[in-house]
Formats: sequence, C-alpha cells, structure tokens
Amino acid sequence: MSKFLPSALFAAATLLPAAALAAFPGHPMTSIAISAADLSARDKALADDAFEGRGPGTANGEAAAQWIADELKRIGVAPANNGSYFQSVPAVSITLDRAHSHLTFQTAKGSLAPKIAEDVTFWTPRFAAPEVKVTGLPLVFVGYGVVAPEYHWDDYAGMDVKGKAVVILINDPGNEDAHPDPKFFKGRAMTYYGRWTYKYEEAARQGAAAVIIVHETKPAAYGWPVVRDSWGAANMSLEAADQGKSLSAIQGWITHETAIDLFHRAGLDYYKLKAAANRPGFKAVAMTGESLSATAHSSITHVKTRNVLGIIPGTRNPGDVFIYSAHWDHLGRKDNAPGADKIFNGAVDNAMGCSQVMELAEKWAHEKRPQRSIIFAFWTMEEQGLLGSQYFAEHPLWPRNHIVGVINLDGAGPQPRARNLVASGTGQSEMEDVLKDALVTQKRVLSPDPEPEKGGFFRSDHFSLARRGIPAISPDGGDDLLVGGKAAGKKLSDDYLEHRYHQPSDEWRSHWDLSGPAEDAEIYFLAGNALANSDRWPNYLKDSEFRALRDKDMAAKK
Repeated sequence: MSKFLPSALFAAATLLPAAALAAFPGHPMTSIAISAADLSARDKALADDAFEGRGPGTANGEAAAQWIADELKRIGVAPANNGSYFQSVPAVSITLDRAHSHLTFQTAKGSLAPKIAEDVTFWTPRFAAPEVKVTGLPLVFVGYGVVAPEYHWDDYAGMDVKGKAVVILINDPGNEDAHPDPKFFKGRAMTYYGRWTYKYEEAARQGAAAVIIVHETKPAAYGWPVVRDSWGAANMSLEAADQGKSLSAIQGWITHETAIDLFHRAGLDYYKLKAAANRPGFKAVAMTGESLSATAHSSITHVKTRNVLGIIPGTRNPGDVFIYSAHWDHLGRKDNAPGADKIFNGAVDNAMGCSQVMELAEKWAHEKRPQRSIIFAFWTMEEQGLLGSQYFAEHPLWPRNHIVGVINLDGAGPQPRARNLVASGTGQSEMEDVLKDALVTQKRVLSPDPEPEKGGFFRSDHFSLARRGIPAISPDGGDDLLVGGKAAGKKLSDDYLEHRYHQPSDEWRSHWDLSGPAEDAEIYFLAGNALANSDRWPNYLKDSEFRALRDKDMAAKK
C-alpha cells in the first residue's frame, strides 16, 4: 500500500466489487465483465488529492505510478520489463522563476512587457545553466512556420532567422477557410505541421533563438487558460547529451490580443498578414524596429520518472505483442495557479483512460491466455509533449516489427451509452477495421473524426508510436448518444472543454454515468482479442505518411 494513499481509499480502490458474469452480444460468455462501478472506483483513487495531480517526478506523482503497478500485480498481470513493472525515463524538470524572469518586446512606440500568465507564458528548454538570457533579437513573422516539401511550402524561404526571434501562427495554412481545400494541407484536418511541437522543432532547425506562438482559441482548439496552466510551471524534457542546446533558447506563447498590439506597433496589420500566410507565395516578414529580450531564470531538477508496463504472456507467439495504453500523469500541483484549488487532479484526463486499461487488464487476467502477448502500458509525461511514450518508442522493449498494434485511451469523458465510437484522425490505419468489426457486436459504428481541425491524432501518446510506423489508434468514446443524439454528446464535450479540461475542476464525481466508457472498454477487449488470437498484422493505409515506415520494418522482419 502506498504511504501517500489513505487506507480507506486504498481499500475502496483495490477491493473492487466482483463484476457479474454477462453474455456479450455476439460474443461468447467471458469470465468477468467490465463494470462502471469498478471504473469509478479506480478513477476516484487515481484522481484523489493524495496524488497531487500525478506530477511526474514528484513523490506523490510517482506514488500514483506505484499504485498502478501494485494494482496490476494484485489482479494477476505480470511485470513486463525483465521482472519489473517500470521502465525508467530520465528527464529534466525546468521551472521558471517568474519573480526573476522577464520577457519584453522593444518597439518604435516604446517597450511592450506582457504580463506573465495573463498575456504571455514562456520558458527555456535548455538546462546547462539556471539562467538563459537573450537580448535584442530581431522579430520575424514566419506565418505558420512550416516547411513542407510535399505541399511545395516553405515559410522560411528567403529569410535567414538564425539568432532571431520568430512569431508563428498556430495550426495549418488554410485550416480556418470557410471551405477548406481537402488537398491543401488536408483541408480541415490538421497535419503534424499544425502542432506546436512541430513549430518549435522546425524553428530550432532554422536556427531561431526564440520562438513565440500566437494563441487563438478556435484554431488551437483550447482557450488561453489551457496554455497558461499547461506551461505555467514545471516544464519537462527528456535527458539529452547537449542539455537542450540544439533547441531555441526561449519558447513561448502570447495571447491573440498581445499579438495584435505587437503587429500594430510595427505598422503591420495582424489580420492582413494572417490572410497572406494562408496563401501560396507567402514570404516571411521582418517586423522592422522590433526586437525581443528575455531572461529565463529557472530551477533545474534532474528527475527519474517511469512508464508502467504489465504483460500477459502469449502462448504461441509471445514475442509478438499487442498494446493497450494510457498516460498516468497529469499537471500536478501548481501553487501559482489562480483560485484556491491548486491541484490538477485529471480525473477525466487521464485517470479515466488508466481506469479503462486497468479494467481491460483485469478482464484479460481472467481469460484463457492469448496466443500473442498483451501489454498494458501507462506512460509518463504525456502532458509535457508525449515524452514517456516517445522514450518507449526510442527505447522499445520489443522490436517495432513485433508490435502488432496499439489502442491508446486518453480522456474519454463520463457519458451514457452511444450509437457510435469516434477515433482521432480517422483514415490512417487498418486498426480502424479492427474496431469496426468489434463494434458490429454492439450494433454500433465507427464515425469519422468530427473535428479533424483540432489535430487529435497528434495530441496523444499513440502518435509517438505512429510516427515510427507502429499502427496505433486513440478512440475517444461516442458522440451520438442513445438519449439525445449528437446534440447531447456535443453538450457534454463542450462543457468539459470549457469548464474542466486542464483545470483543477477536472475532479471525480460520484454521480457520473460511466455506462458509455464501460461499454467502450468491452469493444477494446474484442478488438484486442481479434489481434492477440490471430495472425493479423494491421498496417497504415496507402496514403498515410506512416505507411512507408511500417512497410520497411515488416520487410526487415521477413
């Protein structure tokens, strides 16, 4: 029992009620059913204040990882990493000291010093020294900051940004058009070029010393509080030999309103330049007379965090593995957060995904052993840029061409049963066919991603594996509810995004209806069964950017 978890709570979370045996439509009776009550009990345990928001590398956060490992052991799932439930992930925590840090824009109309948290959030990804300072960096507006040869697009063409500060728009070119061209950066569907991670990576490749992204709620798909709370305290990176020196010295975001003021001071019209940046032929614009100076004073801590991995060994092909995954971390405790509640419990994001994976683990532990091995993975540092899953992808415990597929569960909210199931970034892989076959047993369907412009495919841990060619999918639950239809589903989703996503209010509730997530988990069991007890090898579709990687890996295996 973890010393960080109250004994009464531990009892409620580990001595879960026995689930009734049930016949699943179209499927033989199994030994244990997935229970909404069990989901609720596990979610309550992981979202408890005792874990202080499951911050990776903190004592209370790592206690949550230990709790998951203990629970896997209790239900009969073996350790997956040479006798250990853990894969160590060496990382660095960089926490900005706001009192001794500043960021200022010098302009012809005087200096502009946006307020930290209210107007700007910034940090340094470098950790060789506690203070990183840049002075008088010329500002350049580089549109969307994209270099995409396949679209004949280069926002940096003709502009040398080495040692300068670049200002970048969020999302893809053309994404906000009233009628997006589906052949122009995939129309409404965000590509990886639209993700903030890509924009920081590309700016560093171009030699920029500072990178500032302009936040707008609609194209970002989340409000400023999400930016403020996600990057406003400790920021984590994987350990690197160069101590982050290959990255831009300063990374950050500014509000839409701050950007408009900044452009106006340079005699530029923000909206006209944004419109130009959405059309072929755009050229980066020097923001004449404007520069950026910043000092990032940080406390640097080298931390040990870990992925949690359990296994049910296969009988016939134990070296081939199918993976269920979810991230165990959340935003932790932020003492500088506004309001009285400083703990970001992450009950939906992602204690719910972890609870579903643990329910699946318990169900599989009562089944006849599968032919292929089944892995139950719980990633760390998802909220810091998918870092735990990235580390696993770079240091896999099994060769990539022996990983059959991945179902990743992240932040599906409490809701009643639905007629459908939605997955982020549909149209990518044959994992969708596996889900469709399973959904037939519940007379349900797999629906296309209703909001591809939000780039959900690139925002959770399955992407770390997908970008290396491993077929991975992240179902989000259904949005067409049996009672109330899509209007009711949208109301639930919008309410969560507005009032709880990445906020302290994302807490467990006793009144939740978890019949939807429980029924979804049964689908994930059937999908996993279809791959764990067969010789199927899903691939990416022919027009997917990940197909070539998978083909190369599988050809090497043959």
